[in-house]
Amino acid sequence: MTSVFDGTPFDIDTRPSVLDQFTADETGRLGRRPRGIAYAAGLDDVLAVVGWARDTRTPLITRGAGTSLEGHLLARGDELILDLSQANSILDLAPADFTATVQPGVTRTRLNAAAAEFGLQFTVDPGADASLGGMAATNASGTTGVRYGGMRANVPALQAVFADGRVARLGRAVRKSSSGYDLKDLVIGSAGTLAVITELTVRLHPIPEWLRSLRISFPTVREAVAAAVELLGLAVPVSRLEFVDAASMAAVNAFRGSGYAETPALFIDLEAASSAAADADEREIQRVCRAYHADGIEVARTHTERHTLWEDRHQLFLALKARSPRHRFLVTDTAVPYSRIADAVGTATRLGAELGLDISVAGHIGDGNVHVVVPYTDTTLPTALRFSDEVVRHALAVGGTASGEHGIGLTKKKYLRAEHGPAVDIMTTIKQALDPHGLLNPGKILDA
Repeated sequence: MTSVFDGTPFDIDTRPSVLDQFTADETGRLGRRPRGIAYAAGLDDVLAVVGWARDTRTPLITRGAGTSLEGHLLARGDELILDLSQANSILDLAPADFTATVQPGVTRTRLNAAAAEFGLQFTVDPGADASLGGMAATNASGTTGVRYGGMRANVPALQAVFADGRVARLGRAVRKSSSGYDLKDLVIGSAGTLAVITELTVRLHPIPEWLRSLRISFPTVREAVAAAVELLGLAVPVSRLEFVDAASMAAVNAFRGSGYAETPALFIDLEAASSAAADADEREIQRVCRAYHADGIEVARTHTERHTLWEDRHQLFLALKARSPRHRFLVTDTAVPYSRIADAVGTATRLGAELGLDISVAGHIGDGNVHVVVPYTDTTLPTALRFSDEVVRHALAVGGTASGEHGIGLTKKKYLRAEHGPAVDIMTTIKQALDPHGLLNPGKILDA
């Protein structure tokens, strides 16, 4: 590694070939070359980098696995990247407390491999093998959110370094607390704009004894969504409830070599305490879905069958990218009340057709989370942005949110005031109080 900075107590990589790897995110959105890359393996390294950045007024972007989709990690000027991927130790695994304490660079699959030895799992599953620090920074959710919630529900405590160098432990590793302001949840979802997360205590949950997975096809989007909403109102222990449209299923077939019906579908997981209970719940799910004209039901009972079924869902974004080579991708992730899900999906589908865009709609429908993937080129970018504006404005108009799980980053901050009103001024006050020089991930969430 080479450094062009004098007096730094740490190495900074400034090789152009390395910096170029940090100029785009997963969607292909482009930024500038950062000033350099500093790697941290623990708290002392983070303190050194944050202290130097404060003394030299150098803006800082904290990065983990780099799977963010809203431009959180892109340099806009002369930022230094603080890479925490090497801070990847599992510090403590406490089965009796159903918790694990980890450094921020630990990925969810690595934690799950360790927890599985005790019959436990970390349940937040955004699809990508993201780092837990990054997942906390964006308040990630995912396929299991319908039962287990997102990161705020699954991180009872964390340690963070603030811009002035203070180190604070926020929250406690207990089931609940009513002690003081909830600063922990303020940092979660702040995308590195308020502090650098250096340690997390996360909740673990028992791996269910009996699991069933189902892929169910429907003639129309509206029937698939209606079936999903009815399932949410029943006592069936559904832990995953995902929607994909016909275009998404066609992309999966092309990418995975499968031969599924290219119609709207639900992907469902149910958890049960016994084989008999699993059988009964499966019958109830099938009954509801057939009432909405389900025309294809596949049930996966073994681990191998379930893994294959969910890989189709998890690799959807890769399938969509393969279907549209030489494109970049705009990904919306609005969330709306359950009663408005069908309208949100229908609005996106109609707008895509009107604007001539090759969109695909999917989402964590159990959370009301509607994702639309829009391939675009330089020529079609203005149309894609117009589409995104219309989709977000519809979500806000019906009481939803501009971002259900990806966060605000660069691309969604223009909607903040429409969603939150004067509360944006309070957010700005908090940012200025904790980071008066605007050094932590500047220009993300709020304007610099």
